[in-house]
Amino acid sequence: SKNFKPYWYNMSTSTTTTTAAAVEHKPPVPPFTNDTAKLKVRIAEDAWNSKDPDKIKMAYTLDSVWRNRDVFINGRDEIRSFLENKWKKEQDYRLIKEIWAFTDNRIAVRFAYEYRNDDGQWFRAYGNENWEFTDHGLMACRHASINDVPIQETERKFHWPIGKRPENHPGLSDLGL
Repeated sequence: SKNFKPYWYNMSTSTTTTTAAAVEHKPPVPPFTNDTAKLKVRIAEDAWNSKDPDKIKMAYTLDSVWRNRDVFINGRDEIRSFLENKWKKEQDYRLIKEIWAFTDNRIAVRFAYEYRNDDGQWFRAYGNENWEFTDHGLMACRHASINDVPIQETERKFHWPIGKRPENHPGLSDLGL
């Protein structure tokens, strides 16, 4: 029904009063169009490629719920801690995300990233994410399924300098991934 609100609707980071509203917004906001959903995916990719947990956690609600592989995460503090630990293990990290599907307030993404571990072994991780957003564009739910495949350094496809993927760098489909 039109009045249905998901379980997290009243748990957003927004603080609203009758006299003033202090609401966090993270555009683009739902309902998504093809263009705004693609933009939301690229913004997320750029943020993750920055490897800045303090920046990244701000895209999520205070009580955001994650499943990342077999790890369950709740809230910005746990998101920050998870990301810090992730990038201690996953060195020279480079990520590409691509939209798979979207609805009014949900986006499905497929992605791949490359990294090496402390022993110098390279991996390409393949995954899918399902995202659900508040009306203000903050992600309230993130479910990620990820598989790591060992690769040789010569098999790497992501060669840009650490940080944001250049606009002219091929995406997943262009790379045959």
